[in-house]
Amino acid sequence: MGTVEQIASHYQATRPTIEIMDSTLRDGEQTNGVSFQPHEKLVIARMLLRDVNVDRIEIGSARVSEGEKEAVRMVCRSAERDGMIDRIEVLGFVDGHLSIDWIKDCGGKVINLLAKGSLKHCTQQLHKSPEEHLDDISRVIDYADRRQMSINLYLEDWSGGMKESPEYVYQMMDKFRDAPIRRFLLPDTLGIMNPLQCVEYIHKMVKRYPDKHFDFHAHNDYDLAVSNSLAAVLSGCKGLHVTVNGLGERCGNAPLSSVQAILKDHFGARTNIKEGKLNAISRLVEGYSGIAVAPNQPIVGENVFTQVAGVHADGDNKDNLYCNDLAPERFGRKRAYALGKTSGQANIAQNLKELGLELTPEQTRKVTERITELGDRKEIVTQDDLPYIVSDVLKHDVSDEKVKLLSYMVSTTYGLKPMASIKVEINRMVYAAEATGDGQYDAFVKALRKIYKEKLNRTFPLLANYAVTIPPGGRTDALVQTIITWHNGNKPLRTRGLDADQTEAAIKATFKMLNIIEKEKEDD
Repeated sequence: MGTVEQIASHYQATRPTIEIMDSTLRDGEQTNGVSFQPHEKLVIARMLLRDVNVDRIEIGSARVSEGEKEAVRMVCRSAERDGMIDRIEVLGFVDGHLSIDWIKDCGGKVINLLAKGSLKHCTQQLHKSPEEHLDDISRVIDYADRRQMSINLYLEDWSGGMKESPEYVYQMMDKFRDAPIRRFLLPDTLGIMNPLQCVEYIHKMVKRYPDKHFDFHAHNDYDLAVSNSLAAVLSGCKGLHVTVNGLGERCGNAPLSSVQAILKDHFGARTNIKEGKLNAISRLVEGYSGIAVAPNQPIVGENVFTQVAGVHADGDNKDNLYCNDLAPERFGRKRAYALGKTSGQANIAQNLKELGLELTPEQTRKVTERITELGDRKEIVTQDDLPYIVSDVLKHDVSDEKVKLLSYMVSTTYGLKPMASIKVEINRMVYAAEATGDGQYDAFVKALRKIYKEKLNRTFPLLANYAVTIPPGGRTDALVQTIITWHNGNKPLRTRGLDADQTEAAIKATFKMLNIIEKEKEDD
């Protein structure tokens, strides 16, 4: 058989085209809690066929429900109009004429016939001898052929069969090697195989039946679905079964996006998949299924093309030192540079460049310090937040602030009014005060008013309007924008504060206002 390296080398030299069959609408729907509506199945099916360009899709199971029948009929009608009906497959059972008639009534032309691929399943689940089961299968195949249906044959629990009863698997293959079966579908139904076993078992099948088309159907119970799929292809399988986002029974199936990327990048395999649409189909299925994609899931996870460490952004500035073949643009995505406590100025610079913002080194340093401050609070700042942070830091940046907040404490106790204790510096003099109020910010302002009235003998501006918003495009868990309108005598004054904490944002807006007044007073 040769070493794995020899097999891989031979495979790369021949570069066969691998068929991809997506089973999101059948096996993927067996994910706990997932049930697609008929119109959702139609939308997903059309995107898989037209945009992603998978070779085939398995869209449901025969005789499940009236809702399933409506969905299958809908998809088949659409595929017929588009000239794609031969790419639509439906799971059917060894039940005489019932599954065949059900699929035919829906407009389907391809049955994936589910037979027992291990002696244990045959004898213990069906309580039949191998000969009885094979005769039952033969009758269904004959009827399907008479009704001009294309037939693929699933050998359910094939991996268990190869492990414990290979003679039964060969008995079935010998029985049907000359039957009108287009493909033999080999599932690792319980997800029990490892890649070495996969290579061994599939090599035996290909060597014994070299003229047959074999598909491999992986399950992810040991987190080996992708590895086993690749092992299957290297060993001679001509087709692979996948699902969008790895949906499926128990731990799921092999994810479409991961299989595609590793087939192409590691083994030079050819498929008909349009990689630029993989992210779009992932988002669609995520929305319809209600099953969130893990942020770190390869190719389609939210974080997988995001550099966090500043040293990585710096490396990307220097000949893309931290990039690999998984360029986000391949998959309809963009590389991002996270903004947080580990960002560093290189990350900030990348984001500023993307937004077309130009800052001096000193301004970049100040923005970096502000983002680091947010990161220390475990806040993640997005690129959408960055313009607001830049504006907040630079627009009101006063190097010689006349009014500074030195320290403060606000507290809330059940049954008591909130209390604030503050220490401020005004024109190089330090003052302290305490006050209670109807809220934390109200208590803070009352303490400030007390300083201005009792210590400075000055009138504190009147708060006219207070608004809290999320910066447009920002993240609710990162930044809060507080906009306060003041009346200083007859003159209105509007300032804004930006922070992860609402009270802190309001305090910043307040001190911006006080410094504007001090500057105007100085200019007069």
